[in-house]
Amino acid sequence: MEKLVEQVWDYTKHAKFYSYRPNYAPKTIDMLITLVGGKNLKVADIGAGTGNLSIMLLERNCNVVSVEPNDAMREIGIERTKGQSIEWVRATGIDSTLENSCFDWVAFGSSFNVMDRNEALNEAHRLLKKGGYFSCMWNHRDLNDPMQKIAEDTIVEFVPNYTRGTRREDQRPIIKSRKDLFDNIVYIEEDFYFHQSIENYINAWRSVKNPYWDLETKEGSELFEKISQKITERLPKEFDIKYTTRCWSAKKI
Repeated sequence: MEKLVEQVWDYTKHAKFYSYRPNYAPKTIDMLITLVGGKNLKVADIGAGTGNLSIMLLERNCNVVSVEPNDAMREIGIERTKGQSIEWVRATGIDSTLENSCFDWVAFGSSFNVMDRNEALNEAHRLLKKGGYFSCMWNHRDLNDPMQKIAEDTIVEFVPNYTRGTRREDQRPIIKSRKDLFDNIVYIEEDFYFHQSIENYINAWRSVKNPYWDLETKEGSELFEKISQKITERLPKEFDIKYTTRCWSAKKI
């Protein structure tokens, strides 16, 4: 059983930098909506953060309930979606407080990795109508992209043991292990380019939480500033940079 990590992933200091991250590839979201069943879907966005995925779902006429335990993140999300048909809930991904069997789709946008994934799958199954879909998705930096490679090589200079954690893993094995809950696994992967200035690219890195530099500590903050300075020296002022949206989905049995 995985250790519950949700309580130690406090994104309070990172929240204001989330807007600098690229959002998911739009055609992937369109394909997922078609997979789940078309228009006016009722969706639980679990670990909604500052509302990046929620906004894309609202633009596609979904009825959205966004679950986010972090107050700073949720407040930004509420502000960004003001006046729209959305409900924000202060709860965790493994105890969402939402009603049983009410949702067509339960989606984890860049959040499935920060909680016990078995418990998250249990919760998704509880929330879904029969035949509804679970999805987990991330945007991954394309490490073969020249710009991303410069950034990656620079990080490794300072942090030789740098790894990217559960979010980079194939999620099929964990989903497949729960054949009591889900079947019909679908995988979608889409590359896209995102235009960024060097300042915004560094700010996007400030939204990242990892065990190598903790911006709450003097040492972590100093390490991040050294890495940022080197990346800034090595990259142009503006550039198009390659990302990949990766998403695993499965149907409730």
